[in-house]
Amino acid sequence: MNSIKLLILIFAISLQAAFAQENSVNGNSQVVKGSSLELPLIQVIPIKDTKNDRQYELFIKLPEGYSENSNIQYPVIYYTDAMWHVEILSASTEYMLEDVILVGISWQKDINEDLKNEVGAHVSRFRDYSFRKSNKPEIQTKFQLGQADKHLNFIRDDVITYVDNTYRTDSNSRTYFGYSMGGEFGAYILLSQPDTFNNYILGSPSIKNEVPYLSELNSTFGPFDASNRNSSLNANVFISYGSLEQEMVKPIEEFIGVLKDRRDDGLSVQKEVIDGNHGTAFPMTAVRSVAWLSSLMSHVSANSKQVSFWSIPNLNNPYVSTAPEDRKDGISVDTLSVNSDDRNAILNLSQEIFEGKHGSYDALLIAHKNKLVFESYYKKGRINLPHGQASAVKAYTSLVLGRAIQMGYLSMEDLNKPLVSFLKDVDPKKFTKGAEKITLHKALTMHGGLNIDSDEWKEIEKDSVRLKGQGLVQTLLEQSGPITSASQTYLYGNFNPMLVMTVIDAVVPGTAKDFIKRELLDKIGITNYKWSDHISGLPEAGWRANIMSRDMLKLGNLVLNKGKVNGEQLISAAYLAKAASGIVKPTQDWMPKDYRYGYFWYQTPINVGDKSYDTAFAWGGGGQRVIVIEELDLTIVISGHDGEDKIMTQIAEIVIPAFVKQ
Repeated sequence: MNSIKLLILIFAISLQAAFAQENSVNGNSQVVKGSSLELPLIQVIPIKDTKNDRQYELFIKLPEGYSENSNIQYPVIYYTDAMWHVEILSASTEYMLEDVILVGISWQKDINEDLKNEVGAHVSRFRDYSFRKSNKPEIQTKFQLGQADKHLNFIRDDVITYVDNTYRTDSNSRTYFGYSMGGEFGAYILLSQPDTFNNYILGSPSIKNEVPYLSELNSTFGPFDASNRNSSLNANVFISYGSLEQEMVKPIEEFIGVLKDRRDDGLSVQKEVIDGNHGTAFPMTAVRSVAWLSSLMSHVSANSKQVSFWSIPNLNNPYVSTAPEDRKDGISVDTLSVNSDDRNAILNLSQEIFEGKHGSYDALLIAHKNKLVFESYYKKGRINLPHGQASAVKAYTSLVLGRAIQMGYLSMEDLNKPLVSFLKDVDPKKFTKGAEKITLHKALTMHGGLNIDSDEWKEIEKDSVRLKGQGLVQTLLEQSGPITSASQTYLYGNFNPMLVMTVIDAVVPGTAKDFIKRELLDKIGITNYKWSDHISGLPEAGWRANIMSRDMLKLGNLVLNKGKVNGEQLISAAYLAKAASGIVKPTQDWMPKDYRYGYFWYQTPINVGDKSYDTAFAWGGGGQRVIVIEELDLTIVISGHDGEDKIMTQIAEIVIPAFVKQ
């Protein structure tokens, strides 16, 4: 629906522009007397800058159902240059973001009349939006430049306070919209008092000579530190410029670089290049920025296609449901049925996740007895967008192998045979000594024993022809030192998973890529995903895949149900039992002491009271987890992008105990 409205709005803007151009060409520019246009939904409210004794006006537009929906708190868009922007923003939000309060901030009303007559009613914007004084005395005397700090205080202390006290506003969803000098002012707000707004729309900001000062502000604010939430700008930023604004490109790109160089987890930056010059790019800037804004106010993305994860803006508010929606995607739903204390504890945990108290996580889903009973999204989480999986892909690769075993292309006995015995396009004569010691079992438990100089391998990786297909294994076994009992110890990495993927590709009909799609993903209804290719041309086996959180749940339920889907034995039950068991002990220092490793799946006991529950889980860096506890009939999914990734503690202490009491 939103996309249809957007097309209608774009058509209207194009028609308006064409009509204006035709009148100009025909010389049809005379003014016809008549009644002036009135916008009855917009209230004009006088307001005073109490510290500087200046009079302004606010253009307030409330959502259509504001008076009827007395229990709703609404997002607010604040915009400067109110007289210029009121119509386009009113129209854009009407079509794409209906439930929002618009607050336009006028220019100063009681400014010197002579100056107003000379320059125009907008003259105060030169003073209010600029953050540095002019080095030309006559200009400075006339316009009193560099008072952005005072105008910002007026907005924070008077405007926002008035709006919040008068209307039902959502304090987690404040947006600033500014164009040209208004965009310059927005950049100043972002780097001086970023908590003023949650979202910043900076259209063609006039920062040609201001990047050094903005960089200084950024330095003053300080670098981002993941362990200190207050070090983040905590903002979504939309920055645009016109394709014909040649003088604007370099400074704006430099400013974007300043923001991205922060590597700020709480900062999302979206750049758009709009067709046109500084003037003609404005209407489409308004339309596209409002469309972008709508994407961070809903857990359902308007763009369900693959997009860059880091370009996804952070949600202003979490989406939390104890009665998930039936999306007709093959997932059964139900209501969270735990006692009130446990329910409140899970809801409280959700709020804490949103606030970043446990790290940067994007989704938490809980399924009980094969039914989704709790669903939540935070930060970059969206219900219909695939999320990066990192090393959780290893566990999914293990399931692919289990499917090949179920279909008879491999057997359980084959797990202990030399891995190279399944490869017909390799030359064993060139292998390092002991290559036959590498079995599927060894590779699946990270005990392959390959030992390759990392610097040499970086050079080898540049030769994609050499590594094509089974050439990858050929090269690995030529390049490695001897495979011995001493070398076949636990070593985490992506060589072992790629050995397994090469075998899958060799034994299944067609290609491994087609097999993954046809025999695993299609079978359980996973269609919106991305599974990248390795340099060998084979599917990645250890990382670089993206799937939706709900689809992660499908994979977890597949393990919970011992490989069955809709009555069909999809994965070998015997293989799954081994894959999800604790076969070996990982040796990394950072790994919890009670974690064990199966076939690319982890296993650990979770203690609740005096009882222990075996827990199997896929685990990917940043916080991707598919957790399965068969005894509790429980599947839990977590998506995230957190460096420390410690959310498992809260899952073990809050979520899992809630279902022990069932």
